Amino acid sequence: MDKKCAVILAAGEGTRMKSKKPKALAEVLFAPMIDWVIGAVKESGIDDICVVKGFGAEYLDAHLAGSCETVLQSERLGTGHAVLQAGNFIESNGGDVLVLNGDAPFIDAKTIYDALALHKKEGNSVTVISAEIDDPTGYGRIIRSADGSVEKIVEQRDANAEEAAVREVNSGAFWFDGKALMRSLNNLNAKRASGENTKKEFYLTDALEEIKSYGLRAGSFTAQSEDIILGANDRVQLNALNELARHRELEKHMRAGVSIPCTDGVIICPGAKIGRDTVILTGSVIKGDSVIGEDCTIGPDSLVESSTIEGGVSFVRSVCYSSKILDGADIGPFVRIRPGSVIGSSVHVGNFVEVKNSTIGADTKISHLSYIGDSDLGTGINIGCGCATANYSGNKKSRTTIKDGAFIGCHTCLVAPVEVGENAYTAAGSTVTENVPDNSLAVARSRQTVKKGWVKIKQPYKHKV
Repeated sequence: MDKKCAVILAAGEGTRMKSKKPKALAEVLFAPMIDWVIGAVKESGIDDICVVKGFGAEYLDAHLAGSCETVLQSERLGTGHAVLQAGNFIESNGGDVLVLNGDAPFIDAKTIYDALALHKKEGNSVTVISAEIDDPTGYGRIIRSADGSVEKIVEQRDANAEEAAVREVNSGAFWFDGKALMRSLNNLNAKRASGENTKKEFYLTDALEEIKSYGLRAGSFTAQSEDIILGANDRVQLNALNELARHRELEKHMRAGVSIPCTDGVIICPGAKIGRDTVILTGSVIKGDSVIGEDCTIGPDSLVESSTIEGGVSFVRSVCYSSKILDGADIGPFVRIRPGSVIGSSVHVGNFVEVKNSTIGADTKISHLSYIGDSDLGTGINIGCGCATANYSGNKKSRTTIKDGAFIGCHTCLVAPVEVGENAYTAAGSTVTENVPDNSLAVARSRQTVKKGWVKIKQPYKHKV
């Protein structure tokens, strides 16, 4: 198998972003742009990746967390110099090298793969990935020779009238023969260091011309979509990238049978999967690798993050993190489901309920104003209004178990660790600290005392209207 590797350029600051983090970490649909790029590179079949870092390197290191090799560009001397910092990586991998920007999120695996195929077919030592656009202003123009090979890349400021009219532009992504690339970069760097080249910086476009000077061929692969060239220099442009990506995802799901009656405020991240005949309402956000089944209603104003929701679920004005909701459940409004929870089939979780790291069995009802934390609930249970499982002692967290068919009266506090047996009851207002056997009633509250005539005797203060 032919060897190949990728170098991703992520040393740029992006001063107009006005951020302490490098531009490649700016997010599109909640994912840093560099993650989009790395994902496309890996999907194309490239596993050996080196990221060139610079400004804000500590943030990039923390984000990548060792998932890719990294090298530091300590001086900003151009894209050619940036790739040179990865010289040891390139030489150790050998073969062909993909170089691309870490802040151009719409590069895709098919473009990368097809460009490499053309690179090999034509016997190129460098192949630039290009796009044809209606308005090429600001982009480097691809100038081709009569035989179709690339003669040079001309920047906007250097283009004459004929060159400026060319609509094929440089995307910033290249396939190189590794040996030709290193030879060109070392020569360009030597010229810079010796003063032969008066420019302080050198770029990948310079490397292309240097490679051609060796009598080697340069080619161009034109991508099907012009979106591959898109990047962002400020947060206004970043918003435009988000809107483009958002509408792409919404259209994909609508064409697959998902209803989104009004797309305002609806965000569906690329990793999400949604079944047919599900309705996503205004203001809903589906993040991470969430999976939503068929015939669900999500929203309005809901968040589902890295969770699985089975078919026929109603999920209204609620949030769910890293949890699972089984078929036919009715959630909301104003429910918060925290990580590690499993909500069973046909469960009802009503307004202002929080569930954390708990399992709720089928047909159980938690209708309102309750906290269920670190608990295991069976089937067919009724949790009254205002109940809480007191799971934290100040030193450790303990679990509460409520078995099938139990009835928990309003304003019951279950102090963990504690167990309520099958078909057992707790009286309203009880604070339960001991296990309740099956088929039993627990009453843990003070007996009511009525003092007749107390008001006339004490004459308490009355508010004057």
